[in-house]
Amino acid sequence: MKRVVLFCLTFLFCYDAFGIIKPKRIESIPFELVGSYVVITLRINDSSPLNLILDSGVRNTIITELQAGDRITLNYSDVKDLMGLGGGNHLDAYISNYNTLKIGRLKMNYKTVYVLQENVFNLSKHSGTKINGLIGADFFQDYTVEIDYSARRVRFYQPTPFDPPKGYGVLPISIEAQKLFVEFAVLNTDSSRQKVKMLIDTGAELNAWFQTMTSESVHLPSKWIYGTIGEGLNGIISGKYGRIPEIRIGDFSLKNPIVSFPDSASISQIINNSKRDGTIGSQLLSRFNLIFDYNQKKLYFKPNENFKRRYSYNIAGIEIVQLTLFLPITEVLTVWAGSPAALAGVFPGDKILEINGERAISMSINEIRKIFETPSKLALKLILMRELKEIPVSIDMSDKI
Repeated sequence: MKRVVLFCLTFLFCYDAFGIIKPKRIESIPFELVGSYVVITLRINDSSPLNLILDSGVRNTIITELQAGDRITLNYSDVKDLMGLGGGNHLDAYISNYNTLKIGRLKMNYKTVYVLQENVFNLSKHSGTKINGLIGADFFQDYTVEIDYSARRVRFYQPTPFDPPKGYGVLPISIEAQKLFVEFAVLNTDSSRQKVKMLIDTGAELNAWFQTMTSESVHLPSKWIYGTIGEGLNGIISGKYGRIPEIRIGDFSLKNPIVSFPDSASISQIINNSKRDGTIGSQLLSRFNLIFDYNQKKLYFKPNENFKRRYSYNIAGIEIVQLTLFLPITEVLTVWAGSPAALAGVFPGDKILEINGERAISMSINEIRKIFETPSKLALKLILMRELKEIPVSIDMSDKI
């Protein structure tokens, strides 16, 4: 009788929100949400703490910059030309194999780390936060990984099969060159519906982008604007922004999302190699809490409080950086050609002093970006500093798409 009771208790303890069998939790760590990036603090071997963006769009960890006080020791075996999106120059990186990533109490062994010879991303300046690089898709290989955007925690579980958690949808994952791909449905502007194969890219700060190189590609909407989509390993990516009627992920429908369509020259090599339709990025992914089961090749997803958040884009057309981490001086990096900011007379190199009468130095770079992404019937009033002169400008912030 005692054996029966013990067996029943053991069986009951296996039940959880995860399903019939609860995977054993190994570790739970907090993360910082910078824009829509998941930023994790870790150590590589015996390094000082490093801040890395979780970027499932790259295979391995990439160190892009080290700052005063950062310390890391790596043994290099070779130099490699990294291939990625963008139409710029080749990007060389030193390779270091057999490293240990230490995340909380967790150790991930035998990991490859790349170190860029040149800091082309300037992630710290773009984010206003100390960022040392990217942690790639091999992050998901050893454990079942939960990204809880609601609690801002990453949880690691033993890679044990389990039933779908309550309220979660599930999609099969395909794995190619260590990267994760899913299929979901898109509704085109002509009411046709099609399935698309998409890379899961937590390091792409956008909703989704789609290729336009084949006859089966997602239809470009009739109403669009042209601008900068992002920056890949090999340069700036430009293209068109527009709304499509629907993206359907499992049983969850995202209505009228703003997506992008990169110039073919920026993505041709990648599309030819992977035969994918595009990428699903961090702005859309962050609308769900996610569980990556790499070993069983499944993605579980559940809408969170961000699911119905307004879709946004850079209406002003201003790309900005924060010159130093310790002094929030915001400078215009680039201005989209033909954008409201360009028409208003904003130029690269201008420093932003005031926004609608408020001092810009009191705002974070992400707060300023949100202002540039918020449509308004009222013009956006900026005071700029250019060659020691204050320049007032007025920017049309009406939604163009």
